[in-house]
Amino acid sequence: MEAQPLHWLRSSYSGQGGDCVEVAANVAPLTGTVPLRDSKRPEGDVIAFGARAFVAFLGAVRQG
Repeated sequence: MEAQPLHWLRSSYSGQGGDCVEVAANVAPLTGTVPLRDSKRPEGDVIAFGARAFVAFLGAVRQG
């Protein structure tokens, strides 16, 4: 199987300040993981959540 390029997306709720998290959900169906990175440091580390952990992460973020 050929490696999929990561297509990074930023939330429409992100402001113009640059303090954003980007997600590359396009690979989740193939890998079962959802990569996240800091938009200020795109060359930096990437955190990869499992699909269920990502759903839990989103729920926690929404609750504040």
